[in-house]
Amino acid sequence: MTTPATPTPVDMSHPSRWLAALRMAYGFWFFKALWTKLEFTLLAGFIPFLQVQQRWIDTMPNIVMKQMAENPITWYKAFVEANVLANVPLFASLTAWGEALVGISLVFGLFAGLGALGALYLSCMYALATWHMSPSAQGFHYLLICTAITLFLARAGKAWGLDGWIAWRWPGSVFTWRPLS
Repeated sequence: MTTPATPTPVDMSHPSRWLAALRMAYGFWFFKALWTKLEFTLLAGFIPFLQVQQRWIDTMPNIVMKQMAENPITWYKAFVEANVLANVPLFASLTAWGEALVGISLVFGLFAGLGALGALYLSCMYALATWHMSPSAQGFHYLLICTAITLFLARAGKAWGLDGWIAWRWPGSVFTWRPLS
């Protein structure tokens, strides 16, 4: 007669590595701004410099106007129409650079706490702009917001990230404090 096998608990192997994989995949969603919204130009004719693409500056107001046309969140709609659409080059630059910096932070795990907070802010703003457009927009932004909160609370830059290397190289450094890492 055989004896029944005793159940063994199943645990997640290396959760910090899976969290790092999630951090990097999530970061690439923002990282794409480097080639979709920014471009290299030559400053003074010979110094390579990143600047916001004119195509993005021209396209952004059309996207924002479409999002605001039937937006039921009146205070947000009023803010966007009075400020964002009145200062398109400024807000196009802020969104492009914000996405790029958040992406770099999360992909490389450098100041991942700040990167996660930046991702949370951008995701909340994008959710307010598109929440009314479709259920898929609601679900997508809900997942973006939850992921940003999870990455922040889990200190996701410690595994496979420069935050972990900084903490190992300079323990107790100001760069290992919250909200930086």
